[in-house]
Order: sequence, then structure tokens, then C-alpha cells
Amino acid sequence: MNSTVMYEPSRNGSENVTFLTKEQKKALKRKKTGVVVGSVLVLLVLAVVAGFLIWWFAVVPSIAKKNPEPSLANQQYLGARVFSGQMALLDVPYGPEYENPNSVEFQETADALQDILNKTISSDAFLYQYYNESVISAFSDGVIAYYWIRFTVPPKDMELVTKVTEERVLETLRRGVRQEGRRSIQGFFITSITASITDPRMARNPRASAECFFRLEATSSIQTFHSPGYPDNYPVQTRCQWQIRAPKDKAILLKFTSFYVQDSCSSDYVFIFDSFSTDTAHAITQDCGHLPPTQPLEVISSGNLMLVNLITAEVQRPGFEAQYSAIPKITAQTCGGHLSNLSGNITTPRYPSFYPPMLDCKWTITVPEHMKIRVKFTKFLVREPGVNVLTCNKDYVEINGTKYCGERPLLTLNSNTNTMVISFHSDSSYTNKGFKAQYNAYNPQNPCPGKFTCDTGFCISKQLHCDGWNDCGDMSDETKCQCEDDNFKCDNGICKPRYWLCDQVNDCGDNSDEQNCTCQKSQVRCGDGTCLPQSVKCNGKEDCEDGSDEVSCDEGTCTDLSYICADGQCVKKLNARCDKVNDCSDGSDEQDCNCGERPYKLNRIVGGQDANVGDWPWQVSLHYHTSGHVCGASIISDKWLLSAAHCFMTGDPLYREASKWRTYSGMNDQQNYDDDVQMRTVKTIIPHENYNFLTYDNDIALLELEEPLVFSSTVYPVCLPSSSRVFPPGTPCWVTGWGALREGGRPSLILQTAEVKIINDTVCDMVIDGQVTSRMLCSGFLAGGVDACQGDSGGPLVCLSKANIWFQAGIVSWGEGCARRNKPGIYTRLTVFRDWIYENAKI
Repeated sequence: MNSTVMYEPSRNGSENVTFLTKEQKKALKRKKTGVVVGSVLVLLVLAVVAGFLIWWFAVVPSIAKKNPEPSLANQQYLGARVFSGQMALLDVPYGPEYENPNSVEFQETADALQDILNKTISSDAFLYQYYNESVISAFSDGVIAYYWIRFTVPPKDMELVTKVTEERVLETLRRGVRQEGRRSIQGFFITSITASITDPRMARNPRASAECFFRLEATSSIQTFHSPGYPDNYPVQTRCQWQIRAPKDKAILLKFTSFYVQDSCSSDYVFIFDSFSTDTAHAITQDCGHLPPTQPLEVISSGNLMLVNLITAEVQRPGFEAQYSAIPKITAQTCGGHLSNLSGNITTPRYPSFYPPMLDCKWTITVPEHMKIRVKFTKFLVREPGVNVLTCNKDYVEINGTKYCGERPLLTLNSNTNTMVISFHSDSSYTNKGFKAQYNAYNPQNPCPGKFTCDTGFCISKQLHCDGWNDCGDMSDETKCQCEDDNFKCDNGICKPRYWLCDQVNDCGDNSDEQNCTCQKSQVRCGDGTCLPQSVKCNGKEDCEDGSDEVSCDEGTCTDLSYICADGQCVKKLNARCDKVNDCSDGSDEQDCNCGERPYKLNRIVGGQDANVGDWPWQVSLHYHTSGHVCGASIISDKWLLSAAHCFMTGDPLYREASKWRTYSGMNDQQNYDDDVQMRTVKTIIPHENYNFLTYDNDIALLELEEPLVFSSTVYPVCLPSSSRVFPPGTPCWVTGWGALREGGRPSLILQTAEVKIINDTVCDMVIDGQVTSRMLCSGFLAGGVDACQGDSGGPLVCLSKANIWFQAGIVSWGEGCARRNKPGIYTRLTVFRDWIYENAKI
């Protein structure tokens, strides 16, 4: 049907359709001629408008997506340059109103100074073309004004970004700021201007309401603040700043009670300054990672100002909670002093907290004339980024005219007379924990009565002389030694166990134990360094003692060292399980690998040292009835623990009753049962059915918990090794526990940790007189000195894989005494019991 229609909008928003009559059609036709011309003009206008709108809303965003404006997160890499500093204003009266960014005085003075900076930068044509803005961020008594300046070099000029230098900016400011200040209406007299390049993400404007910016007033009372979102995760791209101000005659003490920031200081960090400027000349410290509560970050300012910055990228973490308070200033008059006792202790101010910047201390020790003085530094952390420890031109300790800095595990010095002066200096930037030292007077005719005298003057037990360990710190106790039959002599005169030869570890220190270890071309080298004919490689027979000749073979049948995937595939690769590489086509070698990692990132077993909270999160303390700690154990899942059978299979049948036992996970101190320690009752004890109480063969037991554990930074499972996993001789491993510090001694209250090495099975069986079965392994040192002891039984022996995963290699089982020469510790070999564990624990 031929008809004409007209569409009209209706009231309800839909369209109405009206059919026209003949008369209406003629009237409409007469109107068309006059309308056509106007319509064309309107269409042209509309086309122009539409084109503009399309360009604005479609093209521009598209270009922006291809060439986005750099965000604060990546400006430092895309041409942004921010310089921070301070300047002194002479003849300006200071009042409390300058501490409030919203006050009239703050705003007027800040605006005037920002205008002066604008005009000064404009005098340098090169800098001015990339100049963005200047911001006054704070004032302090003096009057000191703190500022930052931003420049942005566009991508087309990116090669010029290196010309926007700290030196050029500082020269421009020093040349022009004073003149522009005198020209200003206020007539400022400006002096002492500084400038330092800084991370653009730390540029905060206290007058911008959208900024994550806070002002805190420190008093004698302890107050707290925390990162955004704490204790949940902070937002991505966090940029926060806290200005902390104390009364004029006070300093600020800041302690982080909880600290968990992404472990990458290049992108995420907390940066603390001894100023309201982010000038690195006043930096106290920059930290990231997950710090344990036993080692909290605690810093002190030199004056009444401190600036805290939190900068993060994409990865979210809980952040931090911190306490702050005002304390008396530490000055040269309040540290150091004159000491006349025959012995005593010296530490840097507020040790083990960070010492404050800009400090000088001097201790003068005087003893009777016929005596001399020895000082032993048990802790020494006077380390600053980028400082040459040979020159020590920043923070240092000075004794006998020599400066010492850096991190020193052992430092012992003697005086030339009966007087010793110990000086300590810290400059304006970067501090550390400082030092802890002991001094004592001694008779130079007999400096170490009943002990061995090191070349440094340090005294050690005669039993430590020629034991293969650098106890003196300068190796003087290990030179000119007569080696025993089971040891070899290094080129430097040190004695080491013979089985350490050619184990691919530089045990001597001069690498002489690893020289002449290369096999001939016609030979294959075993993992323990033994050379065998090339014909034994991949012949289906384990000719090397560690079976390494049958690993990584492309052909032939699977061996005991091959990893069998869930689908039956044979992976001929040494230690394929949980190495963060998918070797199985079904991915089964990387399944169930949420284990063996230490959530805390850190910086007495006999011969060991105290462990920090969270160092060994799989370690468990087993308490029997009212006896307290009896044995150790390890966490292998949320409901199952691994321990030694001999802890339960005793002459007393009550030890086999699960109800008599309590387990404590996350414990570090046996006297501290804080919220991080998880106590559980035991539901079931499963000792190995073939445990032999005479030989300690099959010394393994499983413990099922009544309630599951909650994994955390201090409670986490260790990885179990596959049956094919190899721990070659010489592998460094760690043993942990609360056992006795010496044979016959009392158990330790603090968890102890010690590094030991896997010992060759043949050598171990020889020195233990044939008592070692295939279900046992040896670890320790034939020279003695380091070992597990009574109370460590059932605890884990763990080794770190190349993928930074901790695997449990053994369970502390038995030994002849503790740390005796030629009597290493014997451990239950876990690779043998992998299937038994899975069958009984069903994990």
C-alpha cells in the first residue's frame, strides 16, 4: 500500500504513527521547497558538530589509550622529575599558625614562595619548558620552608630527561631565589636552599583535600596510626604521607608494631625522613617486606620533625600499624662518658632500635696502668647505602685512629695502653641499629688464661682451636693446624673433613678443596664429585652412590631417582617436584606445593643461634602432661604433624596416650604464649609399626590434631620430599629445636637454629660403627661443634631447594652425645617414608 506517514513523539516516550490525507500531502509539498535550503544549512552545521563530538569522544580517548598520560606510579620512568628541598626565611616570625596548612598565614606565605619559585624557574628557558608546578608542603621553626618542584618531559623529548638534573635545578634556584624573594611584596630574605631528586610518588600537597595526607602531634603519651585499610589490605597505588611534629625541645620515637609491605623496595616501601622534606640527605631508612614482631622497625629523629611515606604499586598487603611519642633528644651530652670498671657494656643510643641521625658519642675507658683493654663487638650494624666500608666517610665507629663501618659478624680490638677511646658518629642521612660491645681489662702477659688467643686478641675455648671453624673471625685459630686422619689440609692451612673434597662447595675459603676435581672427557662426574667411566651414564643402573648418573636420561626405564607423575609419566629430572616448573604433562609435579615458604622475610641447637619469630613456621613444640617441652615436630598439613617415634614409644605407656600431649605451633619462646601461638590437643598418635627402640630404625610418628591449624605468618607447613628426591652430601641444611645448648645441659627457652651439612652415607656409617641403616641419614660436622641435642628429638631437618622451597629431609632421631667430634647427628630419612606418611595421614 502506497501511503505517507508522519512520526510524532508521544507523551509516554514511544512513537505515534499518523497517516496523511491528500490535502495535507499538497500543503506539505509546498513547504518542502522553502525548507530544503534551510535543511541543507542545518545539516552542514550538524555534520560539523557531529564530527567534533566524534573526534572528542571517540578519537581523543583512543589516542589517550595508545598514549596515556603517565600516572604517578610510572612517572618516574616516563619523564617526570621531582626535586624536594628546603629554604630558610630570615626575619620571618614563626608561630603555631604555620603548622596548619589551612591557616591564612600558611597559605599566604606558601603562595608567595610558590610564586617566587615559579619566577625563578622561568629564568632557565630549558627547565621552564618542562616545568609543572611548585608546592610548599610545610614550615618549621626557623622559619624553614619545605617544598617540591615537578618537571615533566614529554615522550618526544625523552632523550633530554637526563638533562633535568639536580645540579641544574639547584644552580638555578640558588642563582635566582634570593633575588626574586627580595623583589616580592613580602620582601623575603631566603638562604640555605637545597634540592634533591626524589620519587615523584612522594610529592604530596597538604592543601589538596584529595591527598592521603596526615598531620600528627607527638606527645609523651604513646599514640598510634596505621596505613589505609589496615589490618586488611591497603588500596593499589597508595600514596600516603604523615607529618609528625613534637615539641621544639623533643625528638620523635616511631615503632612499627606490625609491618607487611610488598617485598620489593623499588616499587613498594615505607620511607622515613628526619625532616619534612623527602630530600635523601635527611633519610632515616627505607623498608619493605614482612618484618617479624621480634625485630620491629624502630627509629628516632634527631629533632622534633619526622616524615613517613607509604608508596605502593599493584600488589596489596596489610600495611602497617605504628606507635609514636615524644622523647628527650639524644645529644653528645647524653651519650658516651668515662668508664673505669674492669669490664662493662657499651651500645649505641637506644640499641637495638635505630640510632638517631646527627649524633656524636665518645666513651673513654681507663683501667689500671699495668693492664690493657679489649673490646668485643657482639653486634655491629653501622651500614649505610652506597658507602665504601674501607673509607667509612659517613656513619662510623673510630678506635685507635681507625674507622669501622658496615656489617661485621665479629670485631675484637685491643688498646695499646691502659686507655681506649671509642667514638661513634652518625651523619644526617640513613641510620641503622648500631652496635653492642663488651669491654674488659686484661693482663698483656697472659691475655687469655686457659683459652686460645686469636691474633685479634679475642679469646676462645681451646676446643675450638683447629676444629675447621673460623671462631676467631680472622682464621687465626685454624692456621698452622695438624689435621687428623679423616681431615684434609687446605692450601691456607685449614683442616676440613675429607668428604668435603670436590663437593662443589668452597669449604676451605680459598677453593683449594674444589681444585683438581674435573673429570676427564671420557668420564662422568657424580653428584658427590666421584669420576666414573662415561659408559655408566644412563645404563639403567645406579653406578654413582647418589644415582646422579641415571638422572636426566632421555631413554631407558625409570630409576629410583625419576619422578613418577600422576598419569604414570616418568620424569628423568633430579628433584622435579615443587621446583616451579611443570615437568609432568598433567602438572601433578607442581600440585600440593603450598608449603615450604617462610611468610616472614628476615635479615640454641649446640653451636647454633636464636631464631626469630616466623623463621621456621613449621616447627612445633610437643608438651607432655605437666613436663613442659619434651620433643619437637613439624607441620605437614593443617591437621597432621610429623615427629619421632621414640618420643612416644618409651617405657612409660602413658606417653602413647594422645590425651596427655599438647602441641604449640608458632611458638618461639617457651615462656611466651601470645596470640600467634596456636595450642592444639592430639587426637591420634601413629608411631611406625616397625620402630625398633634398640636401633632407632623407622623412627617416625604421625600426630593427628583434634582441631585444624590456621596457617599464618608463624604457622605454615613444610614440604615433604618425594621418594626420588636427592639431598647430596655437602648440602647445607638447618636443624631447629628447643633442645639443650650443650651435652647434659638445660633445654633452651628460645627456639634455636643451626646450619649443618648432609654427610656421605659411607663415611657416616664408618664413623658410627655400622649402626646406620638405609632409613637413616647423617648430618652435622665430623669436626663436631654443631648438632642437635636432647629435647630436639622429633624436630625437622630442612633444606632449601633451588626454587627457594624448604623440604624436610629428616627427623631428629639419635646420636652419640651432642656435637662430639666424629659423632654427627642421625636423622630419620624422610624420602623412604613418603608413601607411609600418605597412607596413614591421607593428605
